[in-house]
Amino acid sequence: MIHKEKKPEVWKIRPHHGLCLQFFEGKGYSEGFTAHMGQVKKALERDGQILITESADEICRCCPNLREGVCVSDEKVRLYDWRVLEKCGLNPGETLSWKEFSGMVRGKIIAQAERKNVCPDCQWRELCEEKEQR
Repeated sequence: MIHKEKKPEVWKIRPHHGLCLQFFEGKGYSEGFTAHMGQVKKALERDGQILITESADEICRCCPNLREGVCVSDEKVRLYDWRVLEKCGLNPGETLSWKEFSGMVRGKIIAQAERKNVCPDCQWRELCEEKEQR
């Protein structure tokens, strides 16, 4: 009997969500959004591959701020995305493992105290600051 190796699922992920997921602790825009984000995080941590996207991603899919496929704060989150890409040396359309991307975010943004420069006006900023201080 031949067993084929299962290929990891590829998830479309916005760059700034790589940062959000580092600090995620079950709080979010709505119950459905929060539950979905937790599920995506677990799947990514198992063996996730990501495709870096500049548009709505798997996490956005359940967000109440997604209207007709576009975030109501699109201009702001695009800036966050661009800053994450710049600091990690990545480009939209690249595919890599979640583990690799997550490591870049931790090493090049969080460990360098750059999070506050990536998303200084995010409504969840205080939550991230609290977790950074622990």
